[in-house]
Amino acid sequence: MNPKDIFPFPLDDFQLQAIDSLNQGHSVVVSAPTGSGKTLIGEYAIYRAISHGQKVFYTTPLKALSNQKLRDFRDHFGPENVGLLTGDMSLNREASIVVMTTEIFRNMLYAEADELDDPLAGVEAVVLDECHYMNDVQRGTVWEESIIYCPSSVQFVALSATVANAGQLTDWIENVHGPTDLIFSNFRPVPLRFSFCSAKGLHPLLNDKGNKLHPNNKIWRAPKGQKRKARSSRPLQPVSPSIGFVISQMAERGMLPGIYFIFSRRGCDRAVRDLGHQTLVTKEEKKIIRACLRAYTERNPEGIRDGLHADALLRGIAAHHAGVLPAWKELIEELFQQGLIKVVFATETLAAGVNMPARSTVISALSKRTENGHRQLMGSEFLQMAGRAGRRGLDSEGFVVTVQSRFEGVQEAGELALSSADPLMSQFTPSYGMVLNLLQRYDLERSKQLIERSFGRYLTSLDLVEEEKLIEELKLQLQFLQGSLSDVSWDDFEAYEKGRNRLKEQRRLLRILQKQSADKLANELTSALQFSSIGTLITLKAPQLQGRITPGVIVDKIFSSGQFPLLLCLTDQNLWLLAPSQSVVSLHADLTCLSVDNYETPTLTRSGELRHGDDKSMQLSLLVRDMSKRYDMMTPQYDLAAEVLSQVKLVQTLEAQLEQEPAHRWINLKKLKKHRHRMEELDDEIQNRQKILHHRANHHWDDFLSLMEILQYFGCLQDINPTEIGRTVAGLRGDNELWLGLSLMSGHLDELPPSALAGVIESICTEINRPDLWSGFAPSAIAEEAFQNLSGIRSNLLRTQERYGIKIPVWWNLELIGLVEAWANGALWSDLIANTSLDEGDIVRILRRTIDLLSQVPYCEAVSEQLRVNARRAYKSINRFPVCESDDLEKLVINEKEGSNPATKRSYKD
Repeated sequence: MNPKDIFPFPLDDFQLQAIDSLNQGHSVVVSAPTGSGKTLIGEYAIYRAISHGQKVFYTTPLKALSNQKLRDFRDHFGPENVGLLTGDMSLNREASIVVMTTEIFRNMLYAEADELDDPLAGVEAVVLDECHYMNDVQRGTVWEESIIYCPSSVQFVALSATVANAGQLTDWIENVHGPTDLIFSNFRPVPLRFSFCSAKGLHPLLNDKGNKLHPNNKIWRAPKGQKRKARSSRPLQPVSPSIGFVISQMAERGMLPGIYFIFSRRGCDRAVRDLGHQTLVTKEEKKIIRACLRAYTERNPEGIRDGLHADALLRGIAAHHAGVLPAWKELIEELFQQGLIKVVFATETLAAGVNMPARSTVISALSKRTENGHRQLMGSEFLQMAGRAGRRGLDSEGFVVTVQSRFEGVQEAGELALSSADPLMSQFTPSYGMVLNLLQRYDLERSKQLIERSFGRYLTSLDLVEEEKLIEELKLQLQFLQGSLSDVSWDDFEAYEKGRNRLKEQRRLLRILQKQSADKLANELTSALQFSSIGTLITLKAPQLQGRITPGVIVDKIFSSGQFPLLLCLTDQNLWLLAPSQSVVSLHADLTCLSVDNYETPTLTRSGELRHGDDKSMQLSLLVRDMSKRYDMMTPQYDLAAEVLSQVKLVQTLEAQLEQEPAHRWINLKKLKKHRHRMEELDDEIQNRQKILHHRANHHWDDFLSLMEILQYFGCLQDINPTEIGRTVAGLRGDNELWLGLSLMSGHLDELPPSALAGVIESICTEINRPDLWSGFAPSAIAEEAFQNLSGIRSNLLRTQERYGIKIPVWWNLELIGLVEAWANGALWSDLIANTSLDEGDIVRILRRTIDLLSQVPYCEAVSEQLRVNARRAYKSINRFPVCESDDLEKLVINEKEGSNPATKRSYKD
């Protein structure tokens, strides 16, 4: 089709490029800023399919977005051409355009195996709106499954906000689905201007080039020299401007209407209160708002927020967050789209695609609280909110206002304004439903192939290339080291190390034995020396002789004040030494005494004094030396003890053995040891990296196999084939399909009346993480009994999951059973919200999740007929305003054909 025949305005280059790719039969990934016109490409795909007599599925991540697209497309293409699929209703499902959440589309792909007809018959394209939701922890897996399982004959039109790795996403889709082109654009039809608001006023944030902070901006610093008044005083902090001040500054500059992002519901509601009686609309606009509010009240008498919010609405001010009643949010959205609401205080969820065009956005804080603590905003989060500014066709530029807070100022604002988008990360995680649905359609090998086609596996494979290269480099290093030690095997080295350690120990024992023997002989020698003759040969060991075992002869005895005389000795090295008795380590009384009378002795007076002999004494020295050679005078007497001699022999044997080891040939044994330790380190690193590599490459499949083991344990699989129980679990959708299925099939819920059934169903499928949670409605006795009866199943499942390392939540909460029962029994909405700490939006969300599970029960294969009937009754009792959808959706024809699921057409016979 010629785009000029469809669109009465010139298209941007990236739009024309995408249209050309679609006409070539390719899928496209469109990555472009918010508000740049991505939706037009999806609309072209719709026009093109209709001209071919084909259909288009338009998927969104959120049910609220699906409802909005339904209304938009009905206005644009005509109600007869647009259908809707949800988990519990079906409208005009044969229409040319069918809107649904991505989860419903994924479920439809799973159901294909059970049908003779193809649910995708006649579908030319599937639009994946807000494709960057693949980053969402809760919903990301659904997107990847949808892309993996969708037949390649269907074109994808993936519309994404700007992400850093759009090329990787495109390449992955091409690998798993078919030819895919990346259509990238960073052009904004309505450029953004960034401002910063402090207590002094509203100023430009960036310079004229938009690449640095504006030179007039000053980074706040605490004044110097200003002391705290007391130790407990908090550190000085910058003054934050009030919300009223920020709004007035924007109003003066014509920057309204705007979306004011505050990261808490309470903060949004408090901001409405803080504006007091400030009016941002004209009298005429106020009249229109009042008329719209009156009409809304007539349709939804119980859907009015308290007087404060209704009054603020008349002044052009509103709060929009998950705690607000959906019908009230729709009213706000409609009034904002008409330009009647000037400021909407919203949490960041509004940035996720809800059509609320604004001239400005205000980002009140540059950090937010998360489950893991406080952290700065990510680049994509900031850009997503900033991108809501600027209305195409209405504004020449959009305004993004950042605000000075106690913790962040102009520097942090500038960094985020200049930051680039973050990459998409895979959130792919196998679930019980995924395992069972895959095994209903494929064998184990094919299931593994599909699991390994995930975006997460693709991203991992890119990293694995570098990791594998590193491992190969480490292996080469190890081979080089092994080659340089080719003559010394690991066993040889270990044997040598053990031998060295043993020798070291035996030498230590030898020293101990020698000392013990020396101590024992010391007294004997000292006593014997008193009676020894002049000229007796001895063996000395003294420090003055540098520790040498030295033969000598006693030339004289010098008596002093000590108990034992000092011995004047001449050594075999012609050295005179005045030695104490303790220096004698052997007394050779069995040898002939030498004649020493004719030798002149030096005068030595101090113990240990040493002097060199002369030529005459050399004759006597040589005689000592000759006697030492003829008789063993070099061995201390204590070394001649039997145990010492035995130990010496052992040490000598060990030394000889070590000399024969190959490693002994290495001169530098320290270097050899270091060499070996490096080889051990390399080997350990290679094994650890290979282990991590295997885990990263296979952890999805490992989880899949663990889930299979658990399913087999609970009777859902016979080998790898789903049983009746398994098929029932496969047909459910929720956070933990196995827990839901086991609870429904347990029989504990069969006898419950509809209201009690609704209450217990809520308790097993929802979770409210609120420390202040309370409800004034007590559960009925029969509901509480059934709830407690499920505890054994839950405990068994938790133990089994823990055994296999699986962490999937198993919700089980008593607190809100009574509230759901009260609503099912006809309680007024005003009474409901007056008796709980939950916001209206929270209650609606909980009840809608309960409705979603109740709507699935009639199509479960292995539950009792009584439970099916009661589930239908419970569904009808709680699906009423304001829990049910808005007026437009109330008019839908709900498909209640017995045994047929409206979303998947699955049919189960009793």
